[in-house]
Amino acid sequence: MKYFAFGFAILFWTSCKTDKKMETVVAESSNGVTAYYGDTIQTEGSISVNEALEALKTKDSILTKVTGYVTGVCQVKGCWMVLSQTPDDSTGLFVKFKDYGFFVPKDLSGSKITLDGKAFKQITPVDELKHYAEDEGKSAEEIAKITQPTEEMKFLAHGVAVLKK
Repeated sequence: MKYFAFGFAILFWTSCKTDKKMETVVAESSNGVTAYYGDTIQTEGSISVNEALEALKTKDSILTKVTGYVTGVCQVKGCWMVLSQTPDDSTGLFVKFKDYGFFVPKDLSGSKITLDGKAFKQITPVDELKHYAEDEGKSAEEIAKITQPTEEMKFLAHGVAVLKK
């Protein structure tokens, strides 16, 4: 019986761990952050999306913080997003999350956020591009038009701070 109680205590303790896929909501802080996903990050010292894209013209990758607007989110589970300079732009950085360790809400589009992590260039193969188009809810005709791999500017984030939703 004492082994049962011990086992139950261990099970209870391990089941209460914080899930990194959950957001950390804060009352708006002094730096304007309303929620965090992944690691809690500092927003000071971030650069714009355009500055990150400009830096990637001469470097393969940069470790940085980037602030911009979410202009697209995976509609299946929030496992990727697009970060653009302005809310009405759809070009920018394709963002994934470190170790698939957290997701963002599917309704995050239009929000101003800051990311912390690594910006880099990468060739995305056709099958992956089609997969992302499906996740985004594009039509079969739009997906069929994807026939060439594309060099993309990407970002691997370990933390996201939502500034304005």
